[in-house]
Amino acid sequence: FPEGSAEEKVTLSCRARAKPPATYRWKMNGTELKLEPDSRYRLVAGDLVISNPVKAKDSGSYQCVASNSRGTVVSREASLRFGFLQEFSAEKRDPVKITEGWGVMFTCSPPPHYPGLSYRWLLNEFPNFIPADGRRFISQTTGNLYIAKTEASDLGNYSCFATSHMDFITKSVFSKFSRLSLAAEDARQFAPSIKARFPADTYALTGQAVTLECFAFGNPVPRIKWRKLDGPQSSKWIGSEPLLQIQHAGFQDEGTYECEAENAKGRDTHQGRVIIHAQPDWLDVISDTEADIGSDLRWSCVASGKPRPTVRWLRDGQPLTSQNRIEVSGGELRFSKLVLEDSGMYQCVAENKHGTVYASAELTVQVLAPDFRLNPVKRLIPAARSGKVIIPCQPRAAPKATVLWTKGTELLVNSSRVTITADGTLILQNISKSDEGKYTCFAENFMGKANSTGILSVRDATKITLAPSSADINVGENLTLQCHASHDPTMDLTFTWSLDDFPIDFDKSEGHYRRASTKEAIGDLSISNAQLRHSGRYTCTAQTVVDSASESATLTVRGPPGPPGGVVVRDIGDTSVQLSWSRGFDNHSPIARYLIEARTLLSSQWKQMRTNPVNIEGNAETAQVVNLIPWMDYEFRVLASNILGIGEPSLPSSKIQTKEAAPTVAPSGLGGGGGAPNELIITWTPMLRDYQNGDGFGYIVSFRRKGSQDWLRARVPHAESLHFVYRNESIAPYTPFEVKIKAYNRKGEGPESLTAIVYSAEEEPKVAPYRVIAKSVLSSEMDVSWEPVEQGEVTGVLLGYEIRYWKDGDKEEAADRVRTAGLVTSAHVTGLNPNTNYHVSVRAYNRAGTGPPSPSTNVTTTRPPPKRPPGNISWTFSGSTVSIKWDPVVAEADESAVTGYKMLYRQDSHSAPTLYLASKSRIDIPIPEDFTHAFVQIRVTGPGGDGTPAE
Repeated sequence: FPEGSAEEKVTLSCRARAKPPATYRWKMNGTELKLEPDSRYRLVAGDLVISNPVKAKDSGSYQCVASNSRGTVVSREASLRFGFLQEFSAEKRDPVKITEGWGVMFTCSPPPHYPGLSYRWLLNEFPNFIPADGRRFISQTTGNLYIAKTEASDLGNYSCFATSHMDFITKSVFSKFSRLSLAAEDARQFAPSIKARFPADTYALTGQAVTLECFAFGNPVPRIKWRKLDGPQSSKWIGSEPLLQIQHAGFQDEGTYECEAENAKGRDTHQGRVIIHAQPDWLDVISDTEADIGSDLRWSCVASGKPRPTVRWLRDGQPLTSQNRIEVSGGELRFSKLVLEDSGMYQCVAENKHGTVYASAELTVQVLAPDFRLNPVKRLIPAARSGKVIIPCQPRAAPKATVLWTKGTELLVNSSRVTITADGTLILQNISKSDEGKYTCFAENFMGKANSTGILSVRDATKITLAPSSADINVGENLTLQCHASHDPTMDLTFTWSLDDFPIDFDKSEGHYRRASTKEAIGDLSISNAQLRHSGRYTCTAQTVVDSASESATLTVRGPPGPPGGVVVRDIGDTSVQLSWSRGFDNHSPIARYLIEARTLLSSQWKQMRTNPVNIEGNAETAQVVNLIPWMDYEFRVLASNILGIGEPSLPSSKIQTKEAAPTVAPSGLGGGGGAPNELIITWTPMLRDYQNGDGFGYIVSFRRKGSQDWLRARVPHAESLHFVYRNESIAPYTPFEVKIKAYNRKGEGPESLTAIVYSAEEEPKVAPYRVIAKSVLSSEMDVSWEPVEQGEVTGVLLGYEIRYWKDGDKEEAADRVRTAGLVTSAHVTGLNPNTNYHVSVRAYNRAGTGPPSPSTNVTTTRPPPKRPPGNISWTFSGSTVSIKWDPVVAEADESAVTGYKMLYRQDSHSAPTLYLASKSRIDIPIPEDFTHAFVQIRVTGPGGDGTPAE
C-alpha cells in the first residue's frame, strides 16, 4: 500500500465454502484482532477492511479464520507492506573526467525504497533518455550506468531516473546531475574488462524469469557471449548481449553460467551459479472422509519443494500433535479407534522459506444403527438350476453390523453348498428347486437391529446346444461360426462373442463381423474378408440375467508371411554382400522362398536383386547378393513368400557402400571436330554415377594422326568432363585422327573404347561459287542460282552456301543473309522491296566459317501489283452456267501491268475452293445441280504478283 496514498482503506478478501454459513475472525501477527464498533478494522462479509492504514500499526501478517458448527479452518497468511520511494540525496554529484575512448561508470545510489525500482538515465535534460545499445548499459540491479568506450557525443550532464511501480500508482525521482568531460588524446585500443557482474550465486524460483547481467569496458566495444558450462543451452534463453534471460526457469536450468567479453585486443570472462528453488506444491492431499466409530484412519499429505517442505497439522485451526490415539509423523496423521470427538476440520500445512500451502478436509465419525433403506436385499432373486447365486447384505451401519441369514425359519450356516462371507454376503451353489423360498438377512450392532428379505426363484439353466467349430481359412475368405443355446423361456437370452478374451465390438469391426441370425436361440457369428488379425480363440457366451454358458473354437487365418526381421549386411565387397535376417511369422503357411530387394541413392525404387543361390529356400536365413555396382550406397530388404503370396517387406537394412573397383565399361558417344585452327576437339558422353565404380574418377584420352604409330595420352579429371582440346601448331586443317578413350579411378583403369576417327579443326573455304544468276520472280521475291565449288577445294565438310543481298547504295556489311543446307545450287529469297535494285553474292561455308564471295550480280525487283481490287462484281444465269463480270483494273505508273485475273470459287464454307484464270474481266462457269449460293474472290495478277482481292 503506497505511503501517503489518497486511497483511504485496504481490503483483505476471505471466502470459505461452508454449510451452515461460516463466521469469520482475523489474526494479525498471530494475535486475534478485536473488531470493535469504533475500530479502524471492519468485517464486511469475510473481508477485513482497514481504514486509514498506518505503517507503524498495520504492517504485518494477516490470517483469516472461518468457523461453523462442523469445525474451523484458517487461510494462508497474507502480508501487508507499505510501499515508498524517497527523494535522491540533495548533495551535488562530483564531475567525472576521463580520456576519450576509455570506459566509465556512473553510480546511481538510489534512495530508500520498497518495492524494487526500474532505472533509466537522463542526458542533459528530461526526457532525453539514454538508449540501451551495445556501447552503453544500465544495470537494473544497481541502477548504475556503464559506457564501454566513451565518445565525443557522450559529453554532458547525467542524472539517474528511478521509478517505483506499486499496486495502483507509479512514482519516479531523479538524482542531481553529474557532468562528464573528456580529455582529448589518441585513444588506444585495450582488452575487455568486465565491470557489471552477475552474482556468484543467483537464486530463483521455478516458473520465474532469471536475468543475469554482464557488461565490459573495452576498445573496440566488446561483444558479450553467454554459455552454460555444465549442460545444454535452454530453448527458453533470450540473449541480448549484456543480458541473459531465462523464461519460466526450471530445475534443468540450474548450473554454472559464463559470460565472455571479447574484442580484437583480448577477452575477459566471469562465471556464476544459478540455483533453482521451488515453493511448496501438493503431490497428495487429504479429502473429506466419513469413517465408522471405532475404526482406524490414516491420512497423508505429500508436498514437493526446494528446500524440502515441512508438514504440520491443524484441527479446527489449532496445532495438532501426537496424543493418546492420535499419531502425527510429518505428512502422516493416524487415528486409532475413532471416537465422535475426532470429528472436525483438519488442515495439513506444507511450508519452506519460499511459501506455504494449505489443504483442508472434514472428518465425520459416524455412529448408526443398521438400516436397509438404501441397500435392501433384492426382493426377487432369480437363479439357474445347478448354478450359483450371490445375495449381498449391505445395511448402512456404524460400527459395522454382525449378520445372520435365515431361509424361512431355518438359520443358515456355512456348509458345502452354503457360504456366508465376512462382509455378510450369502452364496448358494449347485442350486436345485428345493432352494426356492424367502431368505432374510438380520443385521445388529450396539445401536440397534434391522432385517431385509428376498425371494429366491430357481430357473432352468442356460446351455450351449450347438458349439462353434475350429476352422482353417485363407486371407480374404468368409466363415460363419455357429452358436445355438437353450434357456429358461421366462428370461431373455443374449449372445456375446470375444476374440482372445476381448469382446468384439460389431460397430467398430469395419464390416468384418456381423450377427448371422436374428432368432433368439441362435447367435452365429459371420466373418467376412478374414484378415490375419482375425486368427485366435473365439468364445460364444449365451447369457441370461441369472447365468451364462460359453463355448470356444479356434480360427486359423492363413496368409502370406509376415516381414522378416533384423536384416544385417556383412562381408561387403565391390559387387557382392552377404545378407542375413531372422525368420518372421509364416502366418500358418510354410515359407517357400525369400526375395531380396535393394535401392540406391540414385533411385527410391526398390528392385529385385540377383542372389547366390538364385532361389533362396524358405528355411534359409542368409544369402549372398551379387551383381552390385561398386562404390554405391545400398539399402536392402527381404520379403518372404508362400503359396498364398508375397508378404510384407522387412524394415530396410542400414545403409552400406560397396567397395571401390576399377571401371568396367568404356565411355560412349566418342566424337569431336570443329574448334579453332590448330585444334583437335574430342568429345564423349560423361559416364553416369552407376559406372564410375570409385572415387578419383576421370578419363584417359588417346589419339594419333591417322597412319602414324605413336599414341598421345591425356588425363581429364572429373566425372562431369565431356571434352578435351589438343592444341598444336603442327596440326593441319581437317586432319583425321584416330581417337579412343577409357575411364579411370583410384582403383585403376577401365577398358578402352573402340577407335573413332575425329578430324581436327576445319579451314574456311578458299574458293567462291561462280556464275551467280539472280532473277526477280515477284515484286518481293527472287531466285538465285550459282555453280558450286568443288568438294576437293574445301578443307573440311561443305555445309552449304550463304546468299548475301543488299540494296543499291548500301554497304555489303549491312547485307541480309540466307543460308542453304547441303549441296543445293539455288535459293528462293523473299521479303524484298518492290521495284528495288539489289546486289547479290554467294559464299560457301563450313564449320570453320564462310569462304570468299562470288562476284556480285544485280537484280531489280518488279513493280508491285495494282492495289485497287476489281469492282462492281455482278453475275447473270444462263441455262446451266453463270456469267460473272467485274470492272477491269488499270495499273498506275508505279504498278506492274495487269496480265489477267484469278478467281477463287467456293460453294460453301466447308467445301474446297476452285481456282479459275481469266484474261479479261469476265468468266463463265457451270452451275452444280444443288447450287444455292457461292463465295467468289477475284484479284488481278501480273509480273508483280497478285493484287488486292475483292469478294
